[in-house]
Amino acid sequence: MLTNKTLLTLVITGLLATASTYATEDNSTQDQLVKGQSANFGSPDAVDNQIAEDNKKSKPDFKTQLEHNNINMGVDYSTVFLGANNVLTGSDDNAGSSMIRFYGSWNPIGVGTKEVGGLVWKVEHRHSYTDTSVKDFEFGTGGLGLVTPPFSDQGFRVTNLYYKQKYMNGRASFVAGFLDITDFVDVFAMASPWTGFMNFAFSTGTTTMALPGDAALGAAGGIMLSDEYYMVASFVDMNSDPTNIIDGLETFFKENKYFKSIELGWTKSQGEIYVDNIHATLWHADESVEQGSNRGYGINLSASRLIDGQWLPFVRAGYSQDAGTLMEKSISAGFGYYGLGGEENNLGAAINWGQVKGNDDQYTTEVFYIMKPLDYLEVTADLQYIANPVLNTLDNSTLIYGLRLRLAI
Repeated sequence: MLTNKTLLTLVITGLLATASTYATEDNSTQDQLVKGQSANFGSPDAVDNQIAEDNKKSKPDFKTQLEHNNINMGVDYSTVFLGANNVLTGSDDNAGSSMIRFYGSWNPIGVGTKEVGGLVWKVEHRHSYTDTSVKDFEFGTGGLGLVTPPFSDQGFRVTNLYYKQKYMNGRASFVAGFLDITDFVDVFAMASPWTGFMNFAFSTGTTTMALPGDAALGAAGGIMLSDEYYMVASFVDMNSDPTNIIDGLETFFKENKYFKSIELGWTKSQGEIYVDNIHATLWHADESVEQGSNRGYGINLSASRLIDGQWLPFVRAGYSQDAGTLMEKSISAGFGYYGLGGEENNLGAAINWGQVKGNDDQYTTEVFYIMKPLDYLEVTADLQYIANPVLNTLDNSTLIYGLRLRLAI
């Protein structure tokens, strides 16, 4: 296990490496880098989008052979290490968690057209090297929030097992089965816990959305209403258990506790739906014992704009009522910079304000730099500064530093 001093040194070295390796890439190259992953509805982490992005960097021969049978697949192994300078008494000052994922799709319907359909799957094993998982680490520092929530110690699980069908020459998509709703709700280009911001304040719902588990039985769909306007809607179970998805059939049809959402948005074009995007998401969630949330509702707003093919400024906000979410009100603002120090290297920086009922406001700042020294390897150095951590009455701030690795084939 890395010591905190060694880990902090590695993180700072990675962030400062941009000073000596800075290089500006051709804008058209960066446009292709960002837009190439966004032709489908869904987040960068949605299976088809993740495979398309990985194949741009490295594509073994066996993948090409599988594609002849309309099969796309990928495997990755990811690890996150965290450390902090201030923690609550009795809490760990470091954490490490990993996961291995096997994901893919088989699309035998509509071969050769833009209206393909088929099965999508993602199977994972999530494990922790330390007593405290990365997901829960921020609570031990006194901060009210999550860091890379998928990096837990949950063990074997099925995250995706659903049918996906495209319609209207690719302008509409529908999915039904066990799905991760964060792939379809309040999507944002830099929200991926594998390649984007690590703190959940900059991810789906900006800590104000009462989300179901990330393997919930239900359905979601998206449609381009015109060349620029679109709509996305979802309806999923609030009580699905990803470690035993068969139980999800029972909870969906017997307990009748659901998450519902509808999103209306504008984008420059469907191919740029991640980056040139303004949307409003309305949601309602029933109470859930599984998620520890109450019946409530809320709204989330998001705006991002790709400038000169490289700069991606964004503003995101959320409000929830009665749902018992981490924050009742939240605003995040920041930017991404694609191609800093290399075509595949990206920088992100943002700050979040969060309001907790009956407590002082909490502020979270994050800076990360992701490097891709090899086609199959991604390395992220990350710093997070939490001011007025809600759960810490002794320290007025906490510094969290992290290192993230991802190997993908």
